Amino acid sequence: MFVRCFRTYERMAKVAIVPGNGCDEVRDCNWYGWAEQQLRKVDNVECALQNMPDPLYAKRSIWLPFMEKSLGCDAQTIVVGHSSGSVAALRYAETHRLRGIVLVSAYLSHMGDQLEAASGYFDGDWNWEAICSNTDWIVQFASQDDHLVPFAEQMRVVKELKRFKEVDVREFTDRNHFMQDAFPELIDVIEQRTKA
Repeated sequence: MFVRCFRTYERMAKVAIVPGNGCDEVRDCNWYGWAEQQLRKVDNVECALQNMPDPLYAKRSIWLPFMEKSLGCDAQTIVVGHSSGSVAALRYAETHRLRGIVLVSAYLSHMGDQLEAASGYFDGDWNWEAICSNTDWIVQFASQDDHLVPFAEQMRVVKELKRFKEVDVREFTDRNHFMQDAFPELIDVIEQRTKA
């Protein structure tokens, strides 16, 4: 008698958390360290979270190569970008294939802030079509009471992305700039999207 054994393998997902600027020790900043610990408990998910070089200015010329070389962002990676990290995620997706993107407090202009203007992310036009074609899905978390990124600015990102791809928008009224210690809704999204 001949018996064949088949084992099914789910596709391993990598999650790279790209923080907002100003975090020297990312594991102690906002929800980043908490999320890393929670994601380690999710089946078939590995998490990359590292202190970013140039944490205050978050320069495009430094962060995008770091995302590729140190965080290992590739076609199996879900990039979770918060604030400046969301802008880095979008710019990275213009030229790199990703599994998915989770944007938290995303924006598309420097909004008159000199630090943001010097980052390099806002030099040149956005390639929204490339961003959308280089990722399987996009989720955006936005809060109406965000004191750093106006809600209208966050919705401008959604509007641009929706020209080329459906965006799963998770809208809140009371999360401000998503600087809390825990972010269970993020873990729910990763669990849902990695099982799909």
